[in-house]
Amino acid sequence: MAETLLQVTNLGFGWPGQPRLFQQLNLQLRRGEVLAVLGPNGCGKSTLMQLLLGTLPLQQGSVTAHRGLGFVPQYFTPPFAYKALDIVLMGRARHVGLFHSPSVQDQQLAKQALESLDMLAFADREFGSLSGGQRQLVLIARALAMACEVLILDEPTSALDLHHQDRVLTMIDQLARERQMAVIFSTHQPNHAHAVADRALLLGAEGRHQLGSCQQVLTADNLSPLFHLPIERVSIPFAGSQLETLVPIFHSQRERNRE
Repeated sequence: MAETLLQVTNLGFGWPGQPRLFQQLNLQLRRGEVLAVLGPNGCGKSTLMQLLLGTLPLQQGSVTAHRGLGFVPQYFTPPFAYKALDIVLMGRARHVGLFHSPSVQDQQLAKQALESLDMLAFADREFGSLSGGQRQLVLIARALAMACEVLILDEPTSALDLHHQDRVLTMIDQLARERQMAVIFSTHQPNHAHAVADRALLLGAEGRHQLGSCQQVLTADNLSPLFHLPIERVSIPFAGSQLETLVPIFHSQRERNRE
């Protein structure tokens, strides 16, 4: 059995005066595993990530990280006009002594992280001038430069076009399969979870949650009430085989179909 890199035991949390976001949440994240966290707005996806990272105090339960954690936020706006390479070098901060500059080795590791994502050509570009997908890849490179073994991504595809969504999802899969990292990412897209995740965690109302394999958890019966619209699993022919995915059926589609 693969090594456990992150363990959550009896986790519970709620904001004052509001229903609990989750309670008695238990999970283990193993090396080479991808976990997708899904749920509607306000269900606690970002809060859960803050608890895992230790940036929000625990109210109940425990979080044990057996290896270093890397984080890729949904949005990141640096206070100055940093180059992409400077952003990646920030990931080396804990390896650089106080009042010291990044070493030659730190520079090399940062460039290697960019190169692994085909982003080395953008090293000297101002971070703010990059596209949304390019910025997301630079932030992933920053996490890689940290030498983390657990990568946490907060809705990494939310602002990206389809091509860059595919690129980020492919990178998540490669990090888990080829580098044997453990990856957690949050998403509103069940088809993204189905594409790359091994397991899915559904966060619902009043602290309810479901955790299991994608085949078990990502079903029409579970997803439709969670997102308050029909979501169906469909099979489509592609390149000589059948591929399954998950498709939302929007109200406008149903209305137009009746006409």
